[in-house]
Amino acid sequence: MDFNLTDDRRMLADTLSRFIQDQYTIESRNEAANSAIGYSQDLWSQYAELGVIGALFDEENGGFGGKGFDLAVVFENLGRGLVCEPFLDNAILAGGTLAAAGNDAQKAIIEDIIAGSKTATFAHFEPRSRYSLQKVETTAVATDDGWTLNGAKAVVRFIDTADYVIVSARTSNGVNDKDGISLFLLDTASVNLNVNSYNTVAGGRAGEVTLNNLTVSKDALIGEVGQAHDVLEKVVGAGIVALCAEALGVMEAAKEQTVDYIQTRKQFGVPIGKFQALQHRMADILIEIEQVRSAVINAAAALEKEDRVERERALSAAKYTVGHVGQKIAEETIQIHGGIGMAWELPLGHYAKRLVMIDHELGDEDYHLGRYISLGKTLSPTSDQ
Repeated sequence: MDFNLTDDRRMLADTLSRFIQDQYTIESRNEAANSAIGYSQDLWSQYAELGVIGALFDEENGGFGGKGFDLAVVFENLGRGLVCEPFLDNAILAGGTLAAAGNDAQKAIIEDIIAGSKTATFAHFEPRSRYSLQKVETTAVATDDGWTLNGAKAVVRFIDTADYVIVSARTSNGVNDKDGISLFLLDTASVNLNVNSYNTVAGGRAGEVTLNNLTVSKDALIGEVGQAHDVLEKVVGAGIVALCAEALGVMEAAKEQTVDYIQTRKQFGVPIGKFQALQHRMADILIEIEQVRSAVINAAAALEKEDRVERERALSAAKYTVGHVGQKIAEETIQIHGGIGMAWELPLGHYAKRLVMIDHELGDEDYHLGRYISLGKTLSPTSDQ
């Protein structure tokens, strides 16, 4: 496997890195992340102009990337800058769903997403689903002129400002069956959603969505009735690669901030980085981050593989590694800084929070360890994989 980036990806990484360094300070980032909408619309437009959003889609859908390594390049840099704009939920999850299963009219929305003029979000996980893709209690019942939706969705990111929301609902079979899940595209301007929104721990906005006899037209259906599980698995897999790459960028930034601190903070007249105990701890941090880098490369390479078990095991292995190592990096870097590590004014604490929260998105380390083990066994058709 060639681990070197292509020229196009290297240029994308350099451009995005310089833009984030020039435009992002921890003060401006925190102001945007804790604002009424949870991000900066002005910066979002600038990312679109730079082509960063387009790099997350393939040429067939109006982009110029869309492969696993394209996602990894973009999200590693986003992680380094602790970027709070809605790349994951808008482009990867919602946009990826439209690209994978949408009809021509629905795919036309992708052009607006890439241009930064419209945003979408992804409402699949539910209060009792615990990361399972196939546990869907929300129902959709066919009517003469459309569908009636009832149920609840949890932690729907940036629902306050999304122009569209993609909702999963069960149209047949039992709550835990793979078959019988369908997807629906809702225009938030034309439907009445019951939303309880809030700021998230690491910045940004989310909301709990309740669907009470919500009626939508037949045109809202994405793809085939009852056949959405494979689509969900595909887009969530891309989301896992993106999150793992983002975590790698966050870890690198936390490591660099800690190295800088131990080289300048003095005790007994010498920098604390001279003390062997701290050198050993920093060496452990470096080794752990390199393990994460290997896992991200493996997951990005596996994303396009046809062999489902091999692909999904690589994704779960990466997500488990990120969750396990992320907690250690957050704890170690904070402890090495001492009390100042938790100060709001210091960037490190915000990076540590983001690492902890990444573990809980799209499956935590316990979930993915169990999934990795299960995928290595002979599975029955109804097993939750």
